[in-house]
Amino acid sequence: MSPLSLDLSPDLFPALTEAQADPDGPGAHRPALRFGDRSLTYGELAATASPLAARVAEAGRIAVWATPTLETAVAVVAALLAGVPAVPLNPKSGESELGHIVSDSAPTLVLAAPGTQLPPALAALERLDIDTSAPTTSLPSPGAPDPETPALIVYTSGTTGPPKGAVIPRRAIATTLDALADAWQWTGDDVLVHGLPLFHVHGLILGILGPLRRGGSVRHLGRFETAGVARELSEGATMLFGVPTMYHRIAETLPDDPALAKALARARLLVSGSAALPVHDHERIAQATGRRVIERYGMTETLMNTSVRADGEPRAGTVGVPLPGVELRLTEEDGTTAVEAYDGETVGEIQVRGPNLFTEYLNRPEATAAAFTEDGWFRTGDMAVRDPDGYVRIVGRKATDLIKSGGYKIGAGEIENALLEHPGVREAAVTGEPDADLGERIVAWIVPADSQSPPTVDELADHVARRLAPHKRPRVVHHLDALPRNDMGKIMKRALTHD
Repeated sequence: MSPLSLDLSPDLFPALTEAQADPDGPGAHRPALRFGDRSLTYGELAATASPLAARVAEAGRIAVWATPTLETAVAVVAALLAGVPAVPLNPKSGESELGHIVSDSAPTLVLAAPGTQLPPALAALERLDIDTSAPTTSLPSPGAPDPETPALIVYTSGTTGPPKGAVIPRRAIATTLDALADAWQWTGDDVLVHGLPLFHVHGLILGILGPLRRGGSVRHLGRFETAGVARELSEGATMLFGVPTMYHRIAETLPDDPALAKALARARLLVSGSAALPVHDHERIAQATGRRVIERYGMTETLMNTSVRADGEPRAGTVGVPLPGVELRLTEEDGTTAVEAYDGETVGEIQVRGPNLFTEYLNRPEATAAAFTEDGWFRTGDMAVRDPDGYVRIVGRKATDLIKSGGYKIGAGEIENALLEHPGVREAAVTGEPDADLGERIVAWIVPADSQSPPTVDELADHVARRLAPHKRPRVVHHLDALPRNDMGKIMKRALTHD
């Protein structure tokens, strides 16, 4: 592992600064952003974003209507150049959620693409349209923000109450992106393709700001399509970022699409995140392309914590090792006693410490305090085991995926992976429910491959018992047409109920 040199200077985008300083230099003509048939070089991005930065420099906080467009990328870059916190807004959010976020974050204006119709929840905000069609002369960036200056306020999913605004400082963005550059051998020669939304960490920070920090380029598909992935990887893109639902669609398409298989085989790096990628999708993609998808692990409050390294073993079902600069430990249920075992079996809660962490939950000092231990570790709520070589395998969320059955602590994630290896299972989720004898019994929620002939509970129980252990077998099976998922493709287990 190479040593990591953390650059905590105020300059998040050296290539953009270079293009500002020398508009006629070769760096200014390098491609930076492309959305469909619209694109900006580094010189054009500087000439577009820096005047916008000057306009918003005194704005306090700004909201960004985060559609998957060139305007969103320019708006966020401008806010970062100005040292003004940006609040990315999910265009699919409902009125009450948007109203809560606007009230909580109190932006003074909202940036949006021209012609975009904004919802009533934003009506009271001053609106500023982003014009990318006619870049003007680049202006000096206003000021040099401190590394601890808030860069983004990203709202969590709100599964346990109203969404909370995680205040992400510039320091966290810089250190996460530099740690990923070390882990993934990410350079300015890389061209990233993705089709992720731009209101969260994965799509915005990794997918847009990551290439810009490296001096490389990003090609955003606007909307994920396997044809778009094949086209861009065939035309010089080197990296693909996606979530499991995207890679599942790729795996399903590969048998009938040799062009897609050929394009994926050319990629330098295929990265999945935001949820666990089922092992059977890993294997199908590897068999068809010769390339293995690697996974990384992060969350809004911590940005990235671990990853399989580009020069490491791309082991399916794991999220690799801690990134440079990140401390990671597993703890017992008391939240303080460390799990020392590296045996691939002992489950503990992941806690992390490092410069990648957020500063606070906006306006919620009690929630912020509760999220950290007394000695400064952030409680992720994710449960994991560690293999003998330090690879981390996440087995689920503490709140929804830790099942205590028959005296064992069992992670739902490993059972879900085992179920997905059964040919009769298309999708799977696992939960626990009260049981007078076991404490909790394991419940499987299955979307069968053939709805007319779904696998039985005994068949699935035997299948899991053979692969894992008898105490991990499901005792109840429910058959569904589809699993409830959010915008990122994560299964919403709280919506899984039965009569």
